[in-house]
Amino acid sequence: MSVVRLEGVSKTYSRKVGRQFVKSYLSARFRPARHEQFYALKRVNLELREGDSLAVVGPNGAGKSTLLSLVAGLSWPDEGRVLVNGRVAALLELGSGFHPDLTGAENVRLNAALLGFSRQRTREKFDEIVEFSEIGQFIAEPLRTYSAGMIMRLAFSVAAAVDPDILLIDEVLAVGDPAFQQKCIRKIQELKQAGRVLICASHVMGTLRDLCNRGIWLEHGRVQREGTAEELITAYEASIG
Repeated sequence: MSVVRLEGVSKTYSRKVGRQFVKSYLSARFRPARHEQFYALKRVNLELREGDSLAVVGPNGAGKSTLLSLVAGLSWPDEGRVLVNGRVAALLELGSGFHPDLTGAENVRLNAALLGFSRQRTREKFDEIVEFSEIGQFIAEPLRTYSAGMIMRLAFSVAAAVDPDILLIDEVLAVGDPAFQQKCIRKIQELKQAGRVLICASHVMGTLRDLCNRGIWLEHGRVQREGTAEELITAYEASIG
């Protein structure tokens, strides 16, 4: 059974054309601004089943983050369909879903609620989340006092604890110390063995090799190539090397 399926998915955005100097800015106040449409993704087809782990590679602006945001339900396609069967946990931007003025503990409860956990379930999992994050005494401090690595620890710990059917990761594992990165990788391997689906976008090819069995290569919103993770990553490295 498909856990994630994209059918002819396209996503477009509009952008203003050309520079805007003072004169043209004033003129634009009295006439509609010109915009042009560009495709962040164009006619993408993809199917992932239980246990699949997908590496998403490509240069900046290729559409990697757009793909993950569509699967996460944070945006919607302009063409085609995105079908998702299961609970999604997304680590798309460092600190997303967190509030800097709340403590680490308060952010755990907030983020768990956003991922669909009840208060009772959050209470049951709270100590496990804090222990995995290795935040320790800082859990009662405001998030604004945390380093980027500490925020990543907390975000990943919450996402892993909710036992997602689909885990989306966009670069955030590149933040933090290598020991905790390896701890995250071991946890992701456990989720994969339990049949969970992983989609990971990164410029760190070693991480993708460790985590993924399939891959797609995006260029200008289109699927340039797909195949096994090792074959695809090797081809992509050769193209940029």
